[in-house]
Amino acid sequence: MNSLTATLRLQFHADFSLDDAVPLVPYFARLGISHLYASPLLQARPGSRHGYDVVDPTRVSPELGGEAALERLVAALRQHGMGLILDIVSNHMAVGGAHNPWWQDLLAWGRRSPYAEFFDIQWHSPDPLLKGQLLLPFLASDYGAVLQAGEIPLRFDARHGRFHIEHHEHRFPISPPDYARILCVSGHPELSELGARFAAFEGQRHAPANVEAVHQALAELAREPRIGQAIEQVLAAFDGRTPSGFEHLHQLLEQQHYRLASWRTAGDDINWRRFFDVNELGGLRVERPAVFEATHAKVFELIERGLVDGLRIDHIDGLADPRGYCRKLRRRVDGLLPRRPLSAALEHFPIYVEKILGPGERLHDDWRVDGSTGYEFMNQVSLLQHDPQGEAELTALWHDLSERPAFVEELRLARQLVLNASLAGDFESVAQALLQVARNDIMSRDLTLGAIRRALQALVEHYPVYRTYINACGRPAMDEGFFQQALADARSSLGEADWPLLDYLQRWLGGQPWRELGPGRARKQLRHACVRFQQLTSPTAAKAVEDTAFYRSAVLLSRNDVGFDAERFSAPAEAFHASCQQRLAHFPDNLLATATHDHKRGEDCRARLAVISERSHWFCQRVELWRELASPLRTQLADGVAPSAGDELLLYQTLLGSWPMTLRCDDTHALRGYAERLRQWQRKALREAKLRSSWSAPNEVYEQACARFIDALLLEPQCQQLRQSVAEAAQALACPGALNSLVQSLLRMTVPGVPDLYQGNECWDLSLVDPDNRRAVDYAARRQALDDSLPPAELLGHWQDGRVKQALIAQVLEQRRAYPELFRHGRYQPLEVRGKHAERVLAFARIGEAQRAVVVVPRLASGLLGNATQPLIPAQNWDDTRVLLPFALCAANCTGLFAQGAVTPSNELWLSTALKAFPVNLFIEQTESSGASR
Repeated sequence: MNSLTATLRLQFHADFSLDDAVPLVPYFARLGISHLYASPLLQARPGSRHGYDVVDPTRVSPELGGEAALERLVAALRQHGMGLILDIVSNHMAVGGAHNPWWQDLLAWGRRSPYAEFFDIQWHSPDPLLKGQLLLPFLASDYGAVLQAGEIPLRFDARHGRFHIEHHEHRFPISPPDYARILCVSGHPELSELGARFAAFEGQRHAPANVEAVHQALAELAREPRIGQAIEQVLAAFDGRTPSGFEHLHQLLEQQHYRLASWRTAGDDINWRRFFDVNELGGLRVERPAVFEATHAKVFELIERGLVDGLRIDHIDGLADPRGYCRKLRRRVDGLLPRRPLSAALEHFPIYVEKILGPGERLHDDWRVDGSTGYEFMNQVSLLQHDPQGEAELTALWHDLSERPAFVEELRLARQLVLNASLAGDFESVAQALLQVARNDIMSRDLTLGAIRRALQALVEHYPVYRTYINACGRPAMDEGFFQQALADARSSLGEADWPLLDYLQRWLGGQPWRELGPGRARKQLRHACVRFQQLTSPTAAKAVEDTAFYRSAVLLSRNDVGFDAERFSAPAEAFHASCQQRLAHFPDNLLATATHDHKRGEDCRARLAVISERSHWFCQRVELWRELASPLRTQLADGVAPSAGDELLLYQTLLGSWPMTLRCDDTHALRGYAERLRQWQRKALREAKLRSSWSAPNEVYEQACARFIDALLLEPQCQQLRQSVAEAAQALACPGALNSLVQSLLRMTVPGVPDLYQGNECWDLSLVDPDNRRAVDYAARRQALDDSLPPAELLGHWQDGRVKQALIAQVLEQRRAYPELFRHGRYQPLEVRGKHAERVLAFARIGEAQRAVVVVPRLASGLLGNATQPLIPAQNWDDTRVLLPFALCAANCTGLFAQGAVTPSNELWLSTALKAFPVNLFIEQTESSGASR
């Protein structure tokens, strides 16, 4: 198997199965991919389009083809020396519905279920209505209303001899001991006898393992017509639409291990951990050995059999102890490697974690993982491609039109909203846990719950990273600065009377290591509070940043994406170099992503929008014109104009970034398809912003008015002038945007780390947020387009078709495959640039033992394109700009991209020569071993 040099992410689902990927393997190999990187493959909820809603981690999803299809795909990969990295979900499982057997068993048996400790549940709720029960916020309306309307009927599964409550797609099992309450209503002696057998399981510790025989007896008895009729009569007696049925059904439900409730109760009353605020995803306690082994058994089996060659861990920050989990996973995986078949032997098994890194934060070195999934690289290259000169004017435009606050305040308000709404129950859980800690110390027992809530909210509102990693020894040194920053900012927003609370929080949340306390209740409660706190800050950040503030603030949308620090508009080349050197020193195999299944905008959409930072005045003038032309399209509603000025500006930016390369203003059919995509994006954007609409309270009137605005702009004849102006502006950005994209692609493939491609993105990707970024990929066209013989002039002459990007990727990945050690361990050396346009160039060298590479790319250089009709800066426009080399390139041993000859031996590399035939370049020179040290 080839070494890990490049990955390609594939999203599997029923319409793109494992077998569908098999015939594509030769194409991926030609492209230069060493490892496919698969979305989760374990059995998910039926119809899942992403695989993160796992219902059975013990089997490969039948919808994807099952284990046999996985074996076929891996066999095809092995024929080309390729491997498979698998995305796994350790934090949560899909709950609700009817397809998770562990969850169903938990609902049926409560704390007596063998799975009671699998899910992260707080069984001891202070709410008397939840004493020993699990809140199930899955009802479409209030409990009493759906009960009375007959919308949660009692049902009987005759095939399996089981009773359950039904509500839309949900199935809530009745606890078997309570079957007596149901069956005895019939008055039928045989059913009453079975009811007594079920009742005998009440209080039995191992009842779940022994009850199946009684279920089977009930199923067999129910096959008799007279018994079947008797059971139908029993069900009628529990019909909530009648007064007696209402009372019977209510009393039956009161006895269950769960309490059914409206979905609206989840935010305040939930007593189990979810994935963010998603009711259908329940948190797992993977820190428990039994849960770890049960949820990973199939994954370990696949690794041992040589079918999986690397792992990607989803949402690592949701776990109680990410460090402990990663170290344990490493030990288990390394122990499996000697058992793999010789044909799949590995010296090292890569493990990556999905982790959002905040400003100044890096992954902890002691987790024993190979790095993150590379969201931070998306941010680094984006910062490099934004011109600081445009920030002030674009910021002024946004604030003048939208009247929204600065991003830092927008984010604080979003965190406040999340903590008081969708995550209010989680917040209250942490506050209650801290109250218990306070009560354990005579010096703090007078602290009130209200004061703790105020201080805790201020701390979380100002947390600068997704989470920190408190352990038995307290806060790690790497995290201390982030906690102290949050503490200082919280102090500035609280009244002096609450400042002492912050001192206590500083002590409780890692300032006082819990191992210093003796074993017992106080230590356990302190540890519990620390874990809950850390599991609160992460979803708060995600919901506030990614799912709220990014849709409320749009100085420039290319700076709003997953993993981005939107408070920063741009960064100098020195910052980019520093991040590359740090990555090489700590995580040389870190993944490098510029597009993911979670991105808000496609990588080429962001690259195009970044050009606006170089043309801010031009953009502001056009927005003024478009707003004037669009005036007749707006609707005056009771709560204001639709769309609002902010939402209208979001739309213009989205149009400019995503306008298809070849879309014409007279192509009505294509415009209709594009309008549909935009309407889907807009609906999500409006609801995520939570300003005029939201998922919990959709404002259909406002949403429809905004959708009509899109339709009119793109389709109505009277809007031809506006439509043409927007199209021309998008086309003006397309060429320099393509130049940015080629730069982004080359950097991803040459800086320290492992380049990760997202499905289909070897050609232009102007997609919007999911589901748009998960549309089917036309692989037939991509396979046909890949042609090694095409000269750069032809590729650039037809740059709109995307082949130029594909060809660049294929050629550079071939170089990575040829020289894996150069790109993996080669020293990273920033190169000095001099001349008239020195600030428009980024250059660096990768220096290995037998080769060295020089990478040269333009940045913030759209002005140098002039009137060029292709993304190639005319050579003469570079003037005297040149790169200074610490060594002289030898023409005999050096080649550039697309077989371009090296320049004449010199310690200066002139841009007019280096970038004469292609917009970016990579020179690789064979050297003597001694040359590596120069």
